Amino acid sequence: MSKDQSTPTQRQHRTQTHLASAFIKLIKEKGYHAVTVKDIVDTAAYNRSTFYVHYKDKIELSEWLLASVLNGLESSVGAPYVPGQKVSTAKLAAASFRIVSYIYEQREFFELIKYDDTLPRLHTEFPQTILRIYQQQFKFETINRMPVNMDYFKRYTAYGFYGIILHWIQTGFAASQEEFIQEVIDLTKTHMQSVEYVAKP
Repeated sequence: MSKDQSTPTQRQHRTQTHLASAFIKLIKEKGYHAVTVKDIVDTAAYNRSTFYVHYKDKIELSEWLLASVLNGLESSVGAPYVPGQKVSTAKLAAASFRIVSYIYEQREFFELIKYDDTLPRLHTEFPQTILRIYQQQFKFETINRMPVNMDYFKRYTAYGFYGIILHWIQTGFAASQEEFIQEVIDLTKTHMQSVEYVAKP
Protein backbone atom coordinates (compact mmCIF):
# COMPACT_ATOMS: atom_id res chain seq x y z
CA MET A 1 0.00 0.00 0.00
CA SER A 2 1.18 3.51 -0.79
CA LYS A 3 2.44 5.58 2.12
CA ASP A 4 0.18 8.41 0.91
CA GLN A 5 -3.06 7.73 2.78
CA SER A 6 -4.69 11.00 1.74
CA THR A 7 -7.94 11.07 -0.19
CA PRO A 8 -8.15 12.39 -3.77
CA THR A 9 -9.77 15.57 -2.43
CA GLN A 10 -6.95 16.07 0.06
CA ARG A 11 -4.34 15.50 -2.65
CA GLN A 12 -6.13 17.93 -4.94
CA HIS A 13 -6.21 20.57 -2.21
CA ARG A 14 -2.52 20.02 -1.47
CA THR A 15 -1.62 20.40 -5.14
CA GLN A 16 -3.70 23.56 -5.46
CA THR A 17 -2.07 24.98 -2.34
CA HIS A 18 1.44 24.29 -3.70
CA LEU A 19 0.62 25.83 -7.07
CA ALA A 20 -0.92 28.88 -5.40
CA SER A 21 2.08 29.35 -3.10
CA ALA A 22 4.44 29.19 -6.07
CA PHE A 23 2.27 31.67 -7.97
CA ILE A 24 2.23 34.15 -5.07
CA LYS A 25 6.02 33.89 -4.69
CA LEU A 26 6.55 34.51 -8.40
CA ILE A 27 4.20 37.50 -8.54
CA LYS A 28 6.25 39.13 -5.79
CA GLU A 29 9.49 38.38 -7.64
CA LYS A 30 8.53 39.08 -11.26
CA GLY A 31 5.14 40.76 -11.36
CA TYR A 32 1.91 39.06 -12.39
CA HIS A 33 2.18 39.66 -16.14
CA ALA A 34 5.67 38.16 -16.39
CA VAL A 35 4.74 34.88 -14.68
CA THR A 36 4.16 31.89 -16.97
CA VAL A 37 2.63 28.48 -16.35
CA LYS A 38 6.13 27.04 -16.81
CA ASP A 39 7.42 29.31 -14.04
CA ILE A 40 4.63 28.14 -11.72
CA VAL A 41 5.11 24.40 -12.29
CA ASP A 42 8.89 24.66 -12.10
CA THR A 43 8.70 26.55 -8.79
CA ALA A 44 6.09 24.18 -7.36
CA ALA A 45 8.00 21.11 -8.65
CA TYR A 46 5.07 19.79 -10.71
CA ASN A 47 4.66 19.13 -14.41
CA ARG A 48 2.43 21.00 -16.82
CA SER A 49 -0.08 18.17 -17.05
CA THR A 50 -0.71 18.41 -13.30
CA PHE A 51 -1.33 22.13 -13.61
CA TYR A 52 -3.83 21.63 -16.45
CA VAL A 53 -5.78 19.08 -14.44
CA HIS A 54 -6.73 21.95 -12.12
CA TYR A 55 -6.60 25.11 -14.24
CA LYS A 56 -6.77 25.89 -17.93
CA ASP A 57 -4.35 28.80 -17.61
CA LYS A 58 -2.79 31.37 -15.28
CA ILE A 59 -5.93 33.51 -15.39
CA GLU A 60 -8.10 30.70 -14.03
CA LEU A 61 -5.58 30.06 -11.24
CA SER A 62 -5.61 33.77 -10.33
CA GLU A 63 -9.42 33.85 -10.25
CA TRP A 64 -9.56 30.71 -8.10
CA LEU A 65 -6.92 32.07 -5.71
CA LEU A 66 -8.65 35.44 -5.27
CA ALA A 67 -12.09 33.88 -4.75
CA SER A 68 -10.78 31.21 -2.40
CA VAL A 69 -9.00 33.59 -0.02
CA LEU A 70 -11.67 36.31 -0.02
CA ASN A 71 -14.47 33.77 0.49
CA GLY A 72 -12.43 32.48 3.42
CA LEU A 73 -12.23 36.03 4.75
CA GLU A 74 -16.02 36.39 4.62
CA SER A 75 -16.53 33.02 6.31
CA SER A 76 -14.02 33.72 9.08
CA VAL A 77 -15.72 36.83 10.43
CA GLY A 78 -18.64 35.33 12.32
CA ALA A 79 -16.68 32.74 14.30
CA PRO A 80 -16.47 34.77 17.56
CA TYR A 81 -20.11 35.90 17.50
CA VAL A 82 -23.52 34.47 18.40
CA PRO A 83 -26.01 35.47 15.67
CA GLY A 84 -28.51 38.03 16.93
CA GLN A 85 -26.53 38.88 20.06
CA LYS A 86 -25.67 42.56 20.48
CA VAL A 87 -22.14 43.20 21.79
CA SER A 88 -21.15 46.49 23.36
CA THR A 89 -17.95 47.88 21.87
CA ALA A 90 -16.76 48.33 25.46
CA LYS A 91 -16.62 44.53 25.67
CA LEU A 92 -14.83 43.85 22.40
CA ALA A 93 -11.66 41.80 22.76
CA ALA A 94 -9.00 40.34 20.49
CA ALA A 95 -11.14 37.25 19.90
CA SER A 96 -13.84 39.47 18.39
CA PHE A 97 -11.63 40.21 15.39
CA ARG A 98 -11.18 36.86 13.70
CA ILE A 99 -10.94 38.82 10.45
CA VAL A 100 -7.59 40.23 11.56
CA SER A 101 -6.25 36.80 12.54
CA TYR A 102 -7.33 35.43 9.17
CA ILE A 103 -5.53 38.19 7.28
CA TYR A 104 -2.40 37.53 9.31
CA GLU A 105 -2.63 33.77 8.73
CA GLN A 106 -2.95 34.44 5.00
CA ARG A 107 -0.35 37.21 5.02
CA GLU A 108 1.68 35.72 2.15
CA PHE A 109 -1.38 36.29 -0.03
CA PHE A 110 -2.44 39.66 1.39
CA GLU A 111 1.08 41.04 0.95
CA LEU A 112 0.31 41.01 -2.78
CA ILE A 113 -1.70 44.20 -2.19
CA LYS A 114 1.63 46.05 -1.86
CA TYR A 115 2.55 45.39 -5.49
CA ASP A 116 1.41 47.31 -8.58
CA ASP A 117 1.69 44.39 -11.02
CA THR A 118 -0.23 42.00 -8.84
CA LEU A 119 -3.18 39.65 -8.83
CA PRO A 120 -5.92 41.16 -11.03
CA ARG A 121 -8.80 42.79 -9.14
CA LEU A 122 -7.15 42.35 -5.72
CA HIS A 123 -6.98 46.12 -5.14
CA THR A 124 -10.73 46.45 -5.71
CA GLU A 125 -12.10 43.11 -4.48
CA PHE A 126 -10.36 43.20 -1.08
CA PRO A 127 -11.97 46.46 0.13
CA GLN A 128 -15.27 45.52 -1.51
CA THR A 129 -15.26 42.25 0.42
CA ILE A 130 -14.83 44.13 3.69
CA LEU A 131 -17.71 46.43 2.73
CA ARG A 132 -19.90 43.43 1.86
CA ILE A 133 -19.11 41.88 5.25
CA TYR A 134 -20.21 45.06 7.00
CA GLN A 135 -23.33 45.39 4.85
CA GLN A 136 -24.51 41.78 5.03
CA GLN A 137 -23.22 40.36 8.30
CA PHE A 138 -23.49 43.17 10.85
CA LYS A 139 -25.82 45.71 12.37
CA PHE A 140 -24.12 48.70 13.96
CA GLU A 141 -25.39 51.12 16.59
CA THR A 142 -23.81 54.56 16.68
CA ILE A 143 -22.66 56.34 19.84
CA ASN A 144 -25.71 57.61 21.74
CA ARG A 145 -27.80 55.99 18.98
CA MET A 146 -27.23 59.05 16.83
CA PRO A 147 -29.34 58.71 13.65
CA VAL A 148 -27.20 58.51 10.52
CA ASN A 149 -27.44 57.18 6.99
CA MET A 150 -26.40 53.61 7.83
CA ASP A 151 -25.32 52.81 4.28
CA TYR A 152 -22.91 55.75 4.38
CA PHE A 153 -21.83 54.82 7.90
CA LYS A 154 -20.96 51.26 6.87
CA ARG A 155 -19.05 52.49 3.83
CA TYR A 156 -17.16 55.03 5.92
CA THR A 157 -16.33 52.40 8.53
CA ALA A 158 -15.46 49.61 6.09
CA TYR A 159 -13.10 51.70 4.00
CA GLY A 160 -11.55 53.19 7.14
CA PHE A 161 -10.88 49.66 8.40
CA TYR A 162 -9.46 48.71 5.01
CA GLY A 163 -7.16 51.72 5.17
CA ILE A 164 -5.58 50.71 8.46
CA ILE A 165 -5.39 47.05 7.37
CA LEU A 166 -3.53 48.24 4.27
CA HIS A 167 -1.15 50.27 6.44
CA TRP A 168 -0.55 47.21 8.66
CA ILE A 169 0.31 45.11 5.60
CA GLN A 170 2.51 47.80 4.06
CA THR A 171 4.51 48.11 7.28
CA GLY A 172 5.23 44.37 7.20
CA PHE A 173 2.80 43.63 10.06
CA ALA A 174 5.08 45.61 12.36
CA ALA A 175 2.45 45.71 15.10
CA SER A 176 1.53 42.36 16.63
CA GLN A 177 -1.98 41.07 16.06
CA GLU A 178 -2.87 41.95 19.64
CA GLU A 179 -1.51 45.49 19.34
CA PHE A 180 -3.23 46.06 16.02
CA ILE A 181 -6.59 44.72 17.22
CA GLN A 182 -6.44 46.93 20.30
CA GLU A 183 -5.92 49.96 18.06
CA VAL A 184 -8.95 48.90 16.00
CA ILE A 185 -11.04 48.45 19.16
CA ASP A 186 -10.03 51.89 20.45
CA LEU A 187 -11.02 53.46 17.12
CA THR A 188 -14.29 51.52 17.01
CA LYS A 189 -15.30 52.84 20.42
CA THR A 190 -15.14 56.41 19.10
CA HIS A 191 -18.13 55.96 16.80
CA MET A 192 -19.92 52.69 17.66
CA GLN A 193 -22.01 51.80 20.67
CA SER A 194 -22.55 48.15 19.77
CA VAL A 195 -22.28 45.56 17.01
CA GLU A 196 -24.63 42.72 16.21
CA TYR A 197 -23.70 39.77 14.00
CA VAL A 198 -26.62 38.71 11.84
CA ALA A 199 -24.89 35.76 10.13
CA LYS A 200 -23.67 35.34 6.59
CA PRO A 201 -26.61 35.20 4.14
